[in-house]
Amino acid sequence: MKLYVEGGGDGKALQIECRRGFREFLEKAGLKGKMPAIAACGGRRFAYEDYCTAIANGEAAMLLVDSEAPIAPAHQTGKSDEWQPWQHLKARQGDGWDRPQGARDADCHLMVQCMESWFLADREKLKDFFGQGFRDNALPSAANPVETIAKTAVLDSLKNATRHCQPKGQYGKGDHSFKLLAKLDPAKVVAASPWAKRFVDILKQKMGA
Repeated sequence: MKLYVEGGGDGKALQIECRRGFREFLEKAGLKGKMPAIAACGGRRFAYEDYCTAIANGEAAMLLVDSEAPIAPAHQTGKSDEWQPWQHLKARQGDGWDRPQGARDADCHLMVQCMESWFLADREKLKDFFGQGFRDNALPSAANPVETIAKTAVLDSLKNATRHCQPKGQYGKGDHSFKLLAKLDPAKVVAASPWAKRFVDILKQKMGA
C-alpha cells in the first residue's frame, strides 16, 4: 500500500521531512510495523495525479490531501466509511477532480480543512514546540470544532500566536509544519477531527494494524 500525500514542496529535504512527519504520526496512531509507503508529492494536484497513475497501474494506493474548504453535509452522512470525499473534490472550485476508475471513497482522505487544523487539536504540543512568546489567546476558541474553522483563519491564527516566539520564530509551513506533525498526539487529533479518525481507522483496517 502506498499513501500519496499533499506536501513537501519541490525540495528533497522537505519531502524527506514530510514523509518523516507522517510516518511518526501514523506510528504513534497504532500503525508501527504495519506502515504504508509514503509518497510526499508536493502540491495537491501532483498528489492527485500521482495517485491516479498508481491506480491506473493496478497498485494499492490511498490519497490524502487538504479539503481546503468545509465539507458539505451531503458528503458526510451515515457511517464514515460511506462518506464521499471524491464528491467534495469534484465539486470544489479549483479542483473539479474526477474519481479515477477503480478508486473507492475509502481510498480518498481529507485533512479538514488543512493539515494545520490538526495542530489546533493538540495545543499543548503547539505551545511546547514554539516555547517562549507563544500566545494561546491568538488561536481560535478551543470550543470551536477544528473542522469548522476556515483554512485562512487557521493559518492566520498560527502566525499571530507565534509572531514573537524565540528562537523558532513565526510559524512557516516549510520550517515547522512536518516537525510539528511528528510531535502531535494522534489520539487528540482523531478525537477532534472526524475526518482524521476516518483516515486512521480505514488505514489501520487496510494495513491489518
